[in-house]
Amino acid sequence: MGTIRLTTAQALIKFINQQYVAIDGHITPFVEGMFQVFGHGNVLGIGQALEEDPEHLKVIQGKNEQGMTHAAIAFAKQNLRKKIYAVSTSAGPGAANLVAAAGTAFANNIPVLLLPADTFASRQPDPVLQQLEQDYSAAVTTNDALKPVSRYWDRITRPEQLMSSLLRAFEVMTNPATAGPVAICISQDAEGEAYDYDEAFFEKRIHYMDRKIPSDRELSGAVARIKESKRPVIIVGGGAKYSEAREALIAISEQHNIPLVETHAGKSTVECQFKNNLGGTGILGTSAANAVIRTADLVIGVGTRYTDFTTSSKTAFNWDKTRFLNINISRPQAYKLDAFQVVADAKITLKGLAERLGDYETSYGEELEKLKATWLIERGRLANVRFDRANFNPEIKNQFAQETLNEYADALNTELSQTAAFLAINETVAEDSIVVGAAGSLPGDLQRLWNPQVPNTFHLEYGYSCMGYEISGSLGAKLAAPNQEVYAMAGDGSFLMLHSELITALQYNHKINILLFDNAGFGCINNLQMEHGSDSYFCEFRTADNQIMNIDYAKVAEGYGTKTYRANTIPELKAALEDAKKQTVSTLIEMKVLPKTMSDGYDAWWHVGVSEVSTKESIQKAHEAIAKKLEKAKKY
Repeated sequence: MGTIRLTTAQALIKFINQQYVAIDGHITPFVEGMFQVFGHGNVLGIGQALEEDPEHLKVIQGKNEQGMTHAAIAFAKQNLRKKIYAVSTSAGPGAANLVAAAGTAFANNIPVLLLPADTFASRQPDPVLQQLEQDYSAAVTTNDALKPVSRYWDRITRPEQLMSSLLRAFEVMTNPATAGPVAICISQDAEGEAYDYDEAFFEKRIHYMDRKIPSDRELSGAVARIKESKRPVIIVGGGAKYSEAREALIAISEQHNIPLVETHAGKSTVECQFKNNLGGTGILGTSAANAVIRTADLVIGVGTRYTDFTTSSKTAFNWDKTRFLNINISRPQAYKLDAFQVVADAKITLKGLAERLGDYETSYGEELEKLKATWLIERGRLANVRFDRANFNPEIKNQFAQETLNEYADALNTELSQTAAFLAINETVAEDSIVVGAAGSLPGDLQRLWNPQVPNTFHLEYGYSCMGYEISGSLGAKLAAPNQEVYAMAGDGSFLMLHSELITALQYNHKINILLFDNAGFGCINNLQMEHGSDSYFCEFRTADNQIMNIDYAKVAEGYGTKTYRANTIPELKAALEDAKKQTVSTLIEMKVLPKTMSDGYDAWWHVGVSEVSTKESIQKAHEAIAKKLEKAKKY
C-alpha cells in the first residue's frame, strides 16, 4: 500500500467521504455534506479542499454559525442519527458562535462534526486577527470554550494528528451511547500543510451500529418487576425513537394493556391515534398521562434522561409505591432514579420482554380508554377558547387584568388565542407534516396538544430549549425529508433571536413554513415571572413610553423573498395554511395572539428558584409554596 500527499484539509475531506454506517444490515454514507461560513482560517484550507474535490459532499453556505449548526443538528435528529452534516467555521467569533449549538447537540445526544479553525500552530505571527491572548497560557484559544459542550474535542497542530483524531471522532458519533457533538479544531497553518498519508486511511470504512442485546439476567429481572406490578407505565423517550421501537412498543402495550406516555424527544415514536398512547407526560403533559404516572407502581423508562420537565421536578411519582425499570443504551442514564437497569437497545429489549411476559395483564381494564377520552374532550375545549373584551374570560389562563388584555387586543388588533390557533393548525396541515419547535410557551402546546398522525413527524428540541433553533431546525428537517412539509413553530422572541437560515432555505430552494406566534414579548418567561409573585418586568416588548410594540414580521420576511400571510382569525389562518401548501417558496404566516392564552399544566409542577427574601407578600408566598412541593420530591 502506497502513500498519497495531501494537505490536512484535503485529507479531512477525503476521509469523511469514505465513512459509512451499518444499521440492521443497511449501509449508507454517514456524512451527507458540509455547512460552512468561510473566513480566515478555513477558506484557504477546507474551502480549497472542497472547491478542488468535494466528492459526494453537499456544500451549503450558511448565514450564521449557530444557525447552520442547528440545521445540521436537526438533519441528524430527523434522520434518527443515521446521517450528519459537518460544519466548518473560521477562527475567533465564527468558532465562538458554535458554543450554543454544540450545547444543543450535546444535551440532545445528536452527532454533529464541528470543524472550527484555530490559531497558528507555529505561533509565528501571533497574535493573529481574532486571537485571544490569555496571560496564563498561550495555548488557550476561543475553541477551548467548546470543551464542555463536546463529547470529543481535539486540536490538530500537525497533519499526521488528523488520522488518530478522526478515528476517535467517528467512533464517538456512531456510538449510540456516546453520540453527540465532536469538535476537531484545526490550526489554520496546519490546514494547508501537506503530509504523505497512508492510502489505507482513505479506504471505505464502515461503522457498525450493532444493537446491544440485553443479558438473560437483565431480561429476567425486568420481567419479574413487571409481573409484580399492577399499574406499570412506559415512558417513551428519545432513545426509543432512535432505536425505531414503534412496533415493539405497540405490541407490548397492546398485549399487556400497558399505557405509553411520551417525553419531548420520544413523542411521535408511536402515533397519537394508538389507543394506549396517552400523550406527553410531566410539566407539559396531558391530564391522562399525568394521571397514570401519579398512580403507577412501576415506571419503565425507555431511552429517557428523566429531565425535570418529564418528572415534574421529581414530584410526579408516588415515591412510597413506585419503582423504576430503565432500558437505556447509556449505563449512566439507566442508573437514574435508583432503577433496575437494562443497558441495551430499546427495540430488542422490548421484544424480549414481550416474549417472556406470557399472559400477564395490568389492572387498568378500561381506565386508559376513559382517561384518553376525557383528555380529548379537554383538548377540544381548548380549541374553542375565545376572548371577551367586555368580561373576564376564565377559560383563558391569564395573570393580566382585563384592561391589560384589552390593551393587547387593541395594540395587536387581534382577539386570537394561542391554543385556538395552534389546534386549528394541527387540524389543517397534512398528516405527514413535520412540526419543529424549541423554546417559549409553544413547546408546552406542542407536547400537550399536537397530535402526530404519522411517526417521526414531531421534532421538538427541548433537551436544551435553545431559542432560535426553530427556523434553522426546520431547514435541517427539510433536508432530511424533502418530500414532506415542514413547519417551524416560533414565537416572536425566537424569531428575533435567530432566523438567519431562512435566507439559506430561500437560497437553495428548500421550502419551509414559519408559523410565527406574535404576543409582543417573551411570553413564557413573563408567565414564570408573574406566577411566582413578581410583576410583569422587562419581558413584554414595550417602547420607552410604555406602548406595546406591533412589529410587522410579515413585511420583514417578505423582504427576504418569502410568501407571507397575516392571520388574526381562525378563518384567515386556515385559508393561509391551505394557500401555503400550494407554494414552492418558503412561507411565513404571522399570527398576532393574545398573551396568557397558551395551555396550562395538568397536575404538574416545575421547581424554579424563588427569592427567599422579598418585601412582596406574593413572592414570600411563592417561596413558601416551593417548600411544600419539595416534600413530595426525591433527591435521586
